[in-house]
Amino acid sequence: MTTDKTAADELHVDMTNVLPRLKRAHGQLAGVMAMIESGRDCKDVLTQLAAVSKAIDAAGFAVISSGLEQCIARGEAGLDDRARLEKLFHAFA
Repeated sequence: MTTDKTAADELHVDMTNVLPRLKRAHGQLAGVMAMIESGRDCKDVLTQLAAVSKAIDAAGFAVISSGLEQCIARGEAGLDDRARLEKLFHAFA
């Protein structure tokens, strides 16, 4: 059985601060869905949806930031690490 490693796996990115952000975004998204189901005003829904989007973006940037920190801390930001970080960044962008 083979496992495909992602760029994040290869860099051993610390996800401890990412999961709470995603859980918060999940709760916000559930709130947006409830707003839509209850017929709330479109402006209110869009405001909350923008907040969800920003929360998810923040989680993505936390992943990238963690990868950069690890490369700098190791002092070995070689071509392989740069390529992996670039792959992570492009997957997020």
